[in-house]
This record gives sequence, structure tokens and C-alpha cells, in this order.
Amino acid sequence: MSENKEIGLSTADYYFDLPQELIAQDPLLRRDECRLLTVDKKTGEVEHHVFSEIINYLEPGDCLVLNNTKVIPARLLGVKEETGAAVEILLLKRRGADLWECLVKPGKKLRPGARVSFGDGILTAEITEVVEDGNRLVKFFYEGIWEEVLDKLGEMPLPPYITHKLQDKNMYQTVYAKYDGSAAAPTAGLHFTNELLKKIEDKGIDLAFVTLHVGLGTFRPVKVTNVKEHIMHSEWYQVTAEAAEKINRAKESGHRVICVGTTSCRTIESAADENGKLTEKSDDTSIFIYPGYKFKVTDCLITNFHLPESTLVMLVSALAGREHVLSAYEEAIKERYRFFSFGDACFFYDKEH
Repeated sequence: MSENKEIGLSTADYYFDLPQELIAQDPLLRRDECRLLTVDKKTGEVEHHVFSEIINYLEPGDCLVLNNTKVIPARLLGVKEETGAAVEILLLKRRGADLWECLVKPGKKLRPGARVSFGDGILTAEITEVVEDGNRLVKFFYEGIWEEVLDKLGEMPLPPYITHKLQDKNMYQTVYAKYDGSAAAPTAGLHFTNELLKKIEDKGIDLAFVTLHVGLGTFRPVKVTNVKEHIMHSEWYQVTAEAAEKINRAKESGHRVICVGTTSCRTIESAADENGKLTEKSDDTSIFIYPGYKFKVTDCLITNFHLPESTLVMLVSALAGREHVLSAYEEAIKERYRFFSFGDACFFYDKEH
């Protein structure tokens, strides 16, 4: 039994035993050929499919919400100018013109005033300030266009549990990625191909694109025993007037709003008013969704399989019930589904709606 009287409020309530070898290390060559586990939110009943069959679960009038953020090659490897010591800088959040909040390694060596060189001086940086969590504000200096310099020198910041090197940068982007700014991919969207999206639209399903720039907080383990004490990092989001209109129309006409990924879900739940209505909006959000949360807009969720005790498992449990989620995960482990960023997908929905 959990320490907290209410089940679902202890981090340990979201523990399950995940064999290391089930954490997918490489993306599939055909995005929509991964496996799909469908889970009935009401009964917990599961079925096994291939991802391309998701179209059979979508109905005309439904609205599919997708996060069109683009991952930047945010991992920079360089040397400290004074000593030549190896340094790693990870871009987290743009704070101004050529000024970024970053994660730096080794932190002890990179105090304010320290200078770093990348690519034989094509890019240089100065640490200007230490901010919360030991992150640094870093000012960058270069000739030319920032995006081009970054593309040349930066690497994709894959999650810490992926040890293989990514052969093709595009495999860690959704096919609809549009706006630069993420330190991690909205991975549920990686399963869609342009052909599948066209078939979905042709069937009469609206596609609503929102933007949330995913920070590394998404991989941050929950270190507190009481879920309520966990603090989420804030992330910037935007909902356009067009996306708001499509989502509102689906709700008003009795159709479903289906979020692709936890980031799309957190975006529209953050942007909606108390009646579940959306308008054009951009803001920062640190919304943390766990059981007890009442969803204002989201009806169903397409998502990947997440790590034990993560905020992502907590969000899915808020939508579909902790027991149903853990039992579906147990089935997925038994059937050797692939977990996390490059892994398989699940769809939480109401069979009878």
C-alpha cells in the first residue's frame, strides 16, 4: 500500500518492472508499422494492432490534435578555451538574442565568465549566469545564421536511456514538424506518415496543429514520494485561432478530441477555459496532470509507452485509470512491445461512446 492514503498519490503507485531490453534504441524504418495497443478507458480491455490501423478507430467529425514543434540539434560538444577540457552544452530555452538557458557538463568548470569553443571556433560561447537547478545562461557568438551554425555543429539530444547514435536526424522529427524549439521530440507523432495523415483527412477527420516546445523536464524523474510535490518545468505553447476553432467544433458537435501525445494534451488542457473552450493563445505552462484531474477537452489519447514512475504514466492514468494503464503495460511487457521514444504506441479510447 502506498504511503499516501489515496492510491495514486504516491510515486511508487506508478512503478512497474520494465526489462531494459524493451527500451527501443532505434526507430523503425516504416513509421506506421510499429505496433499499436488499443485500451478501452472504461473496461481496460486491450487489443493488438499495427499503427496504420489507427484510422479504423477515427470517425468523421473527430479532431486529431498534433504538436508541430521541431527538435533542434541542441547538444553541442566543445572545449573550454582556457584549458581545452571537453565540455557539453545542451540548449533548453531561448532567453533572448543569442542567449539561451542551458544544461552544462561539467558544471563545476563552467562558472560565469568561462568561454567555450565549438567546431574550431565557428561558434563560441560565454557563461553569463547560474540560474535555477544549476542551469546556465549562455551567450553565443558566431558569423552567419544561427540555425545553419547549429545544424552544422549540433547533435540531436536523445534521451539518456537511448545509447545508440541516430543515423538519420529526421527520424527524431515528426513529418509535420514546423517550428524550431524543442529539446525532445513529441514522440507519439513519430508514427504518422504523410500518406496516413492524408487518409485520415480524406475520411473527414480534422487535423488541428498546436505547438509546445518540449523541454528536458519531460525526462526528469519524479524524486518526491508524494506526487503532488513534484514541480514541472515550464514550457512555451501556442494554440492558433484555426486549431481552436477545429477543436471547439468537434466538441460542440458531439465528436471526439483525440490528442496525439501528452504534449498536445497538456497544451489544450492549459489553453482551455473552465468550460473547455479554446481561443487563440500562447503562454508558458507547467501543468502537471495526474489522477484526480478533470479533463476539460481531451477525450482520447494516442501515446507511446512511458517509463515507470514518470509524469507521463501519471497523465495517462488520469485519463484511463491507473489500474487499466498498469494492466495494459503488463500485457505490453508480456508481448514484448517496445517502450519509449522510438517504441510502439497505445490508444486510450472509449469503445462505446
